Amino acid sequence: MTASGTGRIDTRSVPRAFDDHAASYDRLVGANPGYHDHLRLSAQRMGLPENGRGLRLLDLGCGTGASTAALLEVAPEAEIIAVDASVEMLNAARAKKWPDTVTFVHGNAMNLAAAGVTGLFDGILAAYLLRNLPAPDIALRQFHNFLKPGAPLAVHDYSVRDSARSRRVWTLVCWTIIIPMGRLRTGSSGLYRYLWRSVLQFDGVKRLAQRLRDAGFVDVRCQTVSGWQQDIVHTILGRRAPEKEIAPIPPSLAEMETPPTGIPL
Repeated sequence: MTASGTGRIDTRSVPRAFDDHAASYDRLVGANPGYHDHLRLSAQRMGLPENGRGLRLLDLGCGTGASTAALLEVAPEAEIIAVDASVEMLNAARAKKWPDTVTFVHGNAMNLAAAGVTGLFDGILAAYLLRNLPAPDIALRQFHNFLKPGAPLAVHDYSVRDSARSRRVWTLVCWTIIIPMGRLRTGSSGLYRYLWRSVLQFDGVKRLAQRLRDAGFVDVRCQTVSGWQQDIVHTILGRRAPEKEIAPIPPSLAEMETPPTGIPL
């Protein structure tokens, strides 16, 4: 499905477009300097303790498993549920070697329950996902509800709207490297032109951080990466607020031998 039957990819047709490019996807991202290092950096920034021992993590928009591998490297003892809406990208991910603690699920991040994803998680990594969803605010509220109190969310994505320099660099790299390489490797540049366009249209980091706050996340902060992607690729971090300590309930007046002063009887 494409936008209005025009052949132009939009958020509704992204999963099918990734189906078409799954076979070549790993080769293309492998040619991107820092791609895997930056995913691993975002996973590290989640601050997951003790190699993930006893933790249950959710990898949303896992694609062919690059973000899953990043989580696994940072938290090798965690249980990881990896979700993607593209069947072919998931097939490519499942074809790789994984420990029994990693499970891949076909599903839409906008409706995780329908995919059988239930329970609460100790952390969520959403890499290159939110930009491709039709209703990011609804998605963020759902992600918040799937986290345990105090657990982190890391949104890893391109964001250039706040910087004219970043927009220029992004456009230059897309039209001189990414789009031509995509066309050469796959015979079609549609997905990569969508990538260029969607990043330009996506939130700046300030707006994205506010989206997280509006969805209920606390301690929201943004960090960028090194290399040519500096101020282009970002980790936006937040966490579900810890449960507030419940104050002990005072005894009723009837249970008190002597009523406290200052309370009218």
